[in-house]
Amino acid sequence: MTNRFASSKLYSSLFSSKVNPFSAACFSTHIVGESPVLVRDFIHAALYDPEHGYFSQRSGSVGVLDRSIKFNQLEGRKAYMKHLDAIYKQSDTSWFTPVELFKPWYAHGIAEAIMRTANLSVPLKIYEIGGGSGTCAKGVMDYIKLNAPTRVYENMSYISVEISSSLAKKQLETVGAVDSHLAKFRVECRDAADANGWGLEQQPCWVIMLEVLDNLPHDLIYSKDQVSSWMEVWVENKHDRSALSELYKPLEDPLIASCMEILNLAKDGTTVGSMAGSVAKNIWAKVFPRPRRCWLPTGCLKLLQVLHGALPKMSLIASDFSYLPDVRIPGERAPLVASKKDGNSSDHSSYLDAKGDADIFFPTDFWLLERIDHYCSGWLKPHEDNSSKKGKKRRTLTLDTSSFMEEFGLPSKTRTKDGYNPMLDDFKNTKFYLSVPTHNIK
Repeated sequence: MTNRFASSKLYSSLFSSKVNPFSAACFSTHIVGESPVLVRDFIHAALYDPEHGYFSQRSGSVGVLDRSIKFNQLEGRKAYMKHLDAIYKQSDTSWFTPVELFKPWYAHGIAEAIMRTANLSVPLKIYEIGGGSGTCAKGVMDYIKLNAPTRVYENMSYISVEISSSLAKKQLETVGAVDSHLAKFRVECRDAADANGWGLEQQPCWVIMLEVLDNLPHDLIYSKDQVSSWMEVWVENKHDRSALSELYKPLEDPLIASCMEILNLAKDGTTVGSMAGSVAKNIWAKVFPRPRRCWLPTGCLKLLQVLHGALPKMSLIASDFSYLPDVRIPGERAPLVASKKDGNSSDHSSYLDAKGDADIFFPTDFWLLERIDHYCSGWLKPHEDNSSKKGKKRRTLTLDTSSFMEEFGLPSKTRTKDGYNPMLDDFKNTKFYLSVPTHNIK
């Protein structure tokens, strides 16, 4: 799981978006073997397979700027877009994350949020899931070294959990630019969603996930009309292995079932507690039958289950897309699938076209993220009366990016001469989610 940047993808599309000219048959179908796989397993392989995955062999997919952008020297939006266009034309394959484009100020805002909330009487421990090029880690550690009491910096530890070996190497190089950071920083090259890689950390700690949720595997459920039962979607090779196709099976997977339970989706196609309109719904379905497709963030559910189990006192800070424009792939919470070649962004019309050559990124439903967070912490039980007075185990807050950076960051550093500020003005489709434990254990 690696850092991804919302706006850079949109910028790249604005400059040179086009329909991908290549057929699915041009790309490897080896990420699906002889047996069908669930959609989440297909997506995981398409992104992270050691031989064919988009990120595993493409460290260049995460861009690194040679130097920080001098926003205060740019006249305004037009000058910034021209500068950004030049950056992308110099980088054939890379996307640039916000922590990279706005370095060091973006990471400094995150560090300030941590310092205001963390219990600094115990050693500060930070985990970052999918650390990308290491720019966030270096920026956070720089800020703490400069602004926190000396003992906080000297006793801190920063652990990056990175699935890509090439990115793990790059992170060490980036953070190692400051000698004193290296003694406090390490990279664990593994899948953060694999519980076997974690021990049990009983002390308070922080977990940072920047543009990670959008690249987590999702599952897909399908119904042929508005009243038919939901089916699991699997991916299989055609007999001649020339292309991939979908296969529909009855619901059996426990992760899918848990996600549907959190969403209050019944297996028979209804929504729990909404039987009053079922008669009208049946009539409507017979007159205007319409297939339904719903994407479920099972990868997020699995990751948060693992994190809450291994780090019961963790505080979480995550940033990601709240919505994606111009999505061609059908279904609620459907992803964008895009390739980048020669500086041009190409959008695919099917997620099955992504076989190691394309990024797959999803919008984050922050209401659902909060429910999953509470569910994995052991507080939320679906179908219970959520208005009861019992205490929550988590305090949560969702802020749009501009509100977060105005509160914790230094937005004056990313403002152009005419007042335009890309960090605040161009992130209307991203939000921050903060979640901290409470002392209530009931």
